[in-house]
Amino acid sequence: MRQLIRYGLVGVASNAAVYLIYLLITHLGVEPKTAMTLVYITGGSIGFIGNRKWTFAHRGDSSRAAFRYVLAHLSGYFLNFMILYTFVDRLALPHQWVQAAAILVVAGFLFIIFKYFVFPEKKIVC
Repeated sequence: MRQLIRYGLVGVASNAAVYLIYLLITHLGVEPKTAMTLVYITGGSIGFIGNRKWTFAHRGDSSRAAFRYVLAHLSGYFLNFMILYTFVDRLALPHQWVQAAAILVVAGFLFIIFKYFVFPEKKIVC
């Protein structure tokens, strides 16, 4: 439960900042999926350190974790892209609301992937 709370704190802070940047650059005329791509890369890069060190207190191989982190974020990015494509491009819903909802969906998806794949706890063998 502590990991989930810490993940939420890291996520709320970083995603709020990234979402505001998303709103700004889409307001300036950048297409929503392009804007999401730009902010996704920025937010994902910042989140690695916070999640590895503070959220999951990972002490394993950082290069292996970084590789898995990139794989996880590629999956999260694809999920986010498909949400925008489906609900904005196909169903013509407002991108601002769709992206806000996508942040929550992708965050939940990534928490599970981070916990069990990217930063797994080491098992103690007796």
